[in-house]
Amino acid sequence: MREILSKQYYLNTVEDWLIAAIYIAGGVVVAKFLYWVIGKTVKKATEKTKTRLDDILIDMLEEPIIFAIAIFGFYLGMESLNKTPGVTDFIHKVYHVLIIVNATWLIVRVINALVEEYLVPMSQKTESDLDDHLLPVIKKVVTIGIWSVGIIVALNNAGYDVAALIAGLGIGGIALAMAAKNFVENIFGGITVFTDKPFLIKDRIKINGFDGVVEDIGIRSTKIRTLEGRLVTIPNFFFIGNAVENVSSEPTRKVVLELGLTYDTSPEQMGKAMQLLKEIANSHSDLITEETLISFTTFGDFSLGITFIYYIKKEADIFNTQSVMNTDILAKFNEAGLEFAFPTQTLYNIKQDVKA
Repeated sequence: MREILSKQYYLNTVEDWLIAAIYIAGGVVVAKFLYWVIGKTVKKATEKTKTRLDDILIDMLEEPIIFAIAIFGFYLGMESLNKTPGVTDFIHKVYHVLIIVNATWLIVRVINALVEEYLVPMSQKTESDLDDHLLPVIKKVVTIGIWSVGIIVALNNAGYDVAALIAGLGIGGIALAMAAKNFVENIFGGITVFTDKPFLIKDRIKINGFDGVVEDIGIRSTKIRTLEGRLVTIPNFFFIGNAVENVSSEPTRKVVLELGLTYDTSPEQMGKAMQLLKEIANSHSDLITEETLISFTTFGDFSLGITFIYYIKKEADIFNTQSVMNTDILAKFNEAGLEFAFPTQTLYNIKQDVKA
């Protein structure tokens, strides 16, 4: 038996190889045992606390810590063997790479778990769908960023020329950025809509000549249903450099009505007309009567002008209220004998005597 254990293979005896294997297997066994302990004791203890943070951290730290113990067992096993300088250097690089990969994995797991636990429920409570679409994208970008940094650090520890690699990535990144310019602009436009909240779904807005109701807010574009019933898709970058008018946010709808009466209207009739307008405004519950303005404003080319300004309440039916108001004005004025003017011209034929 001793003779078998003393035989050498690759600078080490069979006994040395067995000891190395015991270290590696011991690391795996200790890792499995620690996994069982965490599951049976630590997790049960954190479940009794009021906060969810400790449960998340324990759950996310569990696998990386166990993997770290297994890596340490591998390191002890390899260190117990006789190796050439080249092999020793290679194993040290592998060990460092595994540690960095494990640390990166741990960070990504914790961040993703915190996002799922806290940010996702918050986004689901908002009215806009933009954050629901945007959050997974941000999550992926952050994850890719962390893994990129981790891989670069790992490659640097492995002896690769990271500066040359980053320079190559920089050139490729510039080309990619130029190709994806519009996509990036739309993403930032979506972020602007999400953070500034100039409008929400079901709001009526006016932008770039379009007037309609917002039906969907996406990552790259926003869809509005115009008053004509057409669906228009607007790229989100429009919301960065253009003014957006949110019609739904108005506290009241202001209506300016210019009425023209004929020039044979007497001062008494003009006063009667303004009194009728005041009575009509006071009779409608959908108006804010204290803000109503009535004034005899102009002597026009064809009529005596009355400006009638009234405000319709936000919750009222705008078009129906205007229709009812106009109908009442027409009926009351006709009943009172007040005539609306229309463009007319009177031609006078003047005869002039001419002496011979």
